[in-house]
Order: sequence, then structure tokens, then C-alpha cells
Amino acid sequence: QVQLTESGGGSVQPGGSLRLSCTVSGRTLNRDLVGWFRQAPGKERESVAAISWSGKNTWYENSVRGRFTVSRDNAKNTAYLDMFILKPEDTAVYYCATAYFASDYAGPFDEYDYWGRGTQVTVTV
Repeated sequence: QVQLTESGGGSVQPGGSLRLSCTVSGRTLNRDLVGWFRQAPGKERESVAAISWSGKNTWYENSVRGRFTVSRDNAKNTAYLDMFILKPEDTAVYYCATAYFASDYAGPFDEYDYWGRGTQVTVTV
């Protein structure tokens, strides 16, 4: 059974930072695209970042580009989302998702196969 587990969420002040982890069990990440999403209360889920299976290609949504960094360690079957200069509007539940991808693509994608249950990130004074 494939399971994705996000961790690292919490409450921080504006300007702070957090590192989210997405650990995958029951499946190897070696050829998977990994995406990070978030959903704020009353809003639709949005894609914020993605990383190709090799880690060489990344993509960021405009509002987080320059502040968030996505990475992965295939040997640990884990992906990461480092978030810096956090803003109150970053408050949301953050999810990771994976899907097999034949090419080394990173970008918008809406047909992920597996999803985690999310971790809460709250940015408040």
C-alpha cells in the first residue's frame, strides 16, 4: 500500500521558515514527479511547486518563487519543501503528491496518483 506522509508543519511568525517533508512508503520515488500543493480555508487547492524525478528540474507558482525551494532524496524516498520569508497568505494545509512520469518533467500537473493527508502551516504574528 502506497502511503505519503507530510511532516514539518507548524506555526511561525511572518518572515520565518519551515521545512516540510514528504516521506513515501510502499513505492519508490525514483521515477516519480513530486508535487506540492496547498489549500487555504475557503479556497481551492493550488499547486505551489514540483520537482522532476531526477531532481534536475523544478517549477514554482509565481507567489512562492524565490521563497520556496523543492528538493528530493530518492535514496530516502523523501521530498522536501523549504519555505522561507513566510507570509500570512501562505497559511494553508500543505500536501504532497506523486505520479510516475516517463520524462524528467517538472511543472503543472493535475493527474497525480498518490496524495498525502497534509500538514498545517500557519503564519501569524
